[in-house]
Amino acid sequence: MLPGLAQAVVSPFTGSKTLLSVEYLGQSDYPTGCESVTAVMALRQAGVEISVDEFIDFCLPKGEVWEEGGRLVGDDPYLCFIGDPRSSSGFGCFAPALARGLAAAAGEDRVQDLTGQSLARLCRDYIDQGTQVILWATIDMKEPRQGRSWTLNATGETFTWTAGEHCLLLVGYDRDCYYFNDPYQDKGLTAYEKDLAESRYQALGCQALALTG
Repeated sequence: MLPGLAQAVVSPFTGSKTLLSVEYLGQSDYPTGCESVTAVMALRQAGVEISVDEFIDFCLPKGEVWEEGGRLVGDDPYLCFIGDPRSSSGFGCFAPALARGLAAAAGEDRVQDLTGQSLARLCRDYIDQGTQVILWATIDMKEPRQGRSWTLNATGETFTWTAGEHCLLLVGYDRDCYYFNDPYQDKGLTAYEKDLAESRYQALGCQALALTG
């Protein structure tokens, strides 16, 4: 199968399955770098030769959280990655921030923000057309939890992190499951039950990105 080509296969157990052939990368060297590793899987599939380290060092917008006057103050994860993706103490980032990194690597005109679309629609409009999708859910599709809070440096608003936030690459589906290249603990191609994946995706704001062209 050619890379990026949607292949329909038939299983006696699940019926028809559509699955993209996408190079897998794990995040064992990047404890909180799921966004960067997933981005690089998508970039390489789109023909951009880049390493995870190059993406982190030269493309990913980065910010911090720090203590100021006895309270935590920090940057906005919608604008930049909070912390260091190579450290277990990092947090993460959301779709607008990662879109900036993808644009720096591949060009702004190739980045599509698909936030708000259902997983079923993403499969119809992108997976079926041979394009993988970056999306946000939770580690192992577990229930999201309330994480640490800090005051956003730019606005003074209070932001609360979602503990267990995770970014992974949607590459296929069948009757019962969605299939992901899941970088967490080098899990490889992983199937998650459809209703569960949709619920966790919704809990993280239905955030999704794609690279086209």
